[in-house]
Amino acid sequence: MSRIGKSPVNIPDGVTVEIKEDVVTVKGKLGELSQQFSDVTIRIEEGEVIVERPSDVKDVRAKHGLYRSLIQNMVVGVSEGYTKELELIGVGYRASNQGQKLDMALGFSHNIVMDLAPEIKVETITEKGKNPMIKLTSHDKQLVGQVAAKIRSYRKPEPYKGKGIKYVGEYIRRKAGKSA
Repeated sequence: MSRIGKSPVNIPDGVTVEIKEDVVTVKGKLGELSQQFSDVTIRIEEGEVIVERPSDVKDVRAKHGLYRSLIQNMVVGVSEGYTKELELIGVGYRASNQGQKLDMALGFSHNIVMDLAPEIKVETITEKGKNPMIKLTSHDKQLVGQVAAKIRSYRKPEPYKGKGIKYVGEYIRRKAGKSA
């Protein structure tokens, strides 16, 4: 049996979980998320969400742990939220935001302006002597990760000088340059 799928999801105070047909809706102080499910049975017992599978077909076994993880991510998202921090490393690399517009100068001939979804809160941090940072916060884990990956894809960190956009805490494997 799936190790992840068989463990129940605890529902913290202030979070409500509703199951209607094949849709699970989770509401909390930070927002509301819903996800459609199939092939598994989901029930709520004593403040916990339990995901069970009716058979041992390969497709159903694969979805068992997946759906449990999705419910866990939704519960944590609406109660605590998710944050991704990106760091811009390079001479002249800058980032600023006006509302939901993120404006980045990444060494191209033009600035990159990105419109962000209203569910995401963006904050740009610029301190003297430190690299500029972009902080993304939302209740939707998938959306935060997707937007952070899109921003990072504009200028991935390169292995020689380490220039580019990287996640805070990410390790960039460095290579030796040409030896003279």
